[in-house]
Amino acid sequence: MKRLLPAAFLLLAAALVLSAQTKAPAKAAPPSFTIVEASIQEMRAAMDDRRVTSRELVQQSLVRIAIHEERLNAVIAVNPRALEEAEALDRERAQGRLRGPLHGIPVALKDNIHTVNMPTTGGALAFDGFVPPYEATLTKNLRDAGAVIIAKTVLTELANWVATGMPGNYSALGGYGMNPYDPRRDPREGSADGRPVMGTGGSSSGIGTAASFWAANVGTETSGSILSPSSANMLVGIKPTVGRISRYGVIPITADQDTPGPMARSVADAAIMLGALESPAPDPNDAATRTCSPPPGRDYTTFLNPAGLKGARIGIPRAYYYDRATPPGAAQPRGGLGSAQAKLMAEAIDALRQQGAVIVDPADIPSVVATDAAGNILLWSTCGGLENGKGRDADCSVVFKYGMKRDFNAWLASLGAAAPVRTLTELRLWNVAHQRMGAIKYGQALLDISDEMDVRADRARYDADRAKDVRLSATEGIDAVMKANRLDALLFPSSSSASIAAKPGYPTIIVPFGFIEPGGGAAVAGGGRGAGGGGPAGGRAAGAGASAPAGSAAGAAGGGRGESGFPAGFTPRPSPYAVSFTGMACSEPRLIEIAFAFEQATRRRVPPSL
Repeated sequence: MKRLLPAAFLLLAAALVLSAQTKAPAKAAPPSFTIVEASIQEMRAAMDDRRVTSRELVQQSLVRIAIHEERLNAVIAVNPRALEEAEALDRERAQGRLRGPLHGIPVALKDNIHTVNMPTTGGALAFDGFVPPYEATLTKNLRDAGAVIIAKTVLTELANWVATGMPGNYSALGGYGMNPYDPRRDPREGSADGRPVMGTGGSSSGIGTAASFWAANVGTETSGSILSPSSANMLVGIKPTVGRISRYGVIPITADQDTPGPMARSVADAAIMLGALESPAPDPNDAATRTCSPPPGRDYTTFLNPAGLKGARIGIPRAYYYDRATPPGAAQPRGGLGSAQAKLMAEAIDALRQQGAVIVDPADIPSVVATDAAGNILLWSTCGGLENGKGRDADCSVVFKYGMKRDFNAWLASLGAAAPVRTLTELRLWNVAHQRMGAIKYGQALLDISDEMDVRADRARYDADRAKDVRLSATEGIDAVMKANRLDALLFPSSSSASIAAKPGYPTIIVPFGFIEPGGGAAVAGGGRGAGGGGPAGGRAAGAGASAPAGSAAGAAGGGRGESGFPAGFTPRPSPYAVSFTGMACSEPRLIEIAFAFEQATRRRVPPSL
């Protein structure tokens, strides 16, 4: 049930072009400026030099949306007052008042982040047209920084905690998002339901930022939902430490792992966005915001050091993430990279060495190579799917499904009388009653197993599983290997660190690094069913992160990027690929130094051809 945006925007685009022509001055026009591939700093400089206004930037954005939206389906809602807001910011600039680093810059938000001037739906049919009674803290922070929030992006419905097997960036309201690097639908039998042939990643969307609809966007992640779509759309994504950015006013899965974060076309733009998103002081509505202290002035651009790799100690977690590994008691090895992915990762390691980094190889994660089954994270998955319902979930973590019941109901309660439904149970019943309208096309197994949980009676089980998640992922995982080897960061293929880093809430920055040719060898640990990372949707996913849990990043490969089965005459295109740098809590400043130096030394990002 996709909103009919394209026709309206084509009319708007025509009106804007006509308006610009009729208002053109008789004297020579100033040098032109285009938003296409423009950085935030370039936009700011152009406005400072009076080569462009915020209104003109927003106008270009709206025209670009109108031209390309029908093919890409990146937008679920547009701010009807975007031009008016831009004009107000232009007046402030003319008076010498600049709100912050995003003054006049168009950005977009994932449609699970509260806005009071546009609906916030999570892509769910039950929330069609719903405008929340309060805005998210991060929304206010962006406006305080001067941003024009021009649109809400498509997403995987309710951040992909609805059903197993749901393609990335699909929702009942938004339909299927399309990857700008191959915006065609999957023609193969068995998957020709409208989904994209090249995955978009999920559950956040990087489509519009990759296509220069706006300068940058804000996604949310529970386990891979910033990293996966950033990889799939050749973007830089920063998945921050949980609590660095307030979650107040964001539709939740579980507060244990949920975090918003920026997605942009460069490390510099992502760093600017991160500072704007972070609050100057802890948010009283989110206790986790006390975890990290912001840098002076919340300015992360001071860490954009092109020499940031000199002396940096980078660990290579070979077991499972690069090479196949057999956990205790298993008959077959797991994980590992395909030949094409392995080649790219070897090039990345060489680039790090050339920039002066100290490579610690291997730097295997203790819980990944543990010989004791109870201490091996490859044998500890996140419960997902009906096969992990109550009574069948002894060997997996209930943290996601328990957290969804606890936190989604708390979020609904915060909406008061405005809430379209009052409980998770009511949402499930509503979905069943409205299947003919397009609800739950892929079922709602994840909502079902979440609603089975009793927040009081199951608290002890949740506490035990949460403690095991943190022990295996952090204490005996990332913390152990980084402390033992005095590492600044771990280098992972694509978004494969998503699950292991998300469990303790640790930060990761992902940077574009190339393409994988069709038939180049499927990566198991690096990219699931495609270059986007994150692994197959649903089911009991491997705890180490190559196959991320069904929340957020599941379905990262979107349409299922197989290597065969295409009809005659259909040639799949190369898929974007990325590398990611992971650290311990609150290490974003050091990770930004490393990621920026790597990006500047390699410059592998290629914009899509539209």
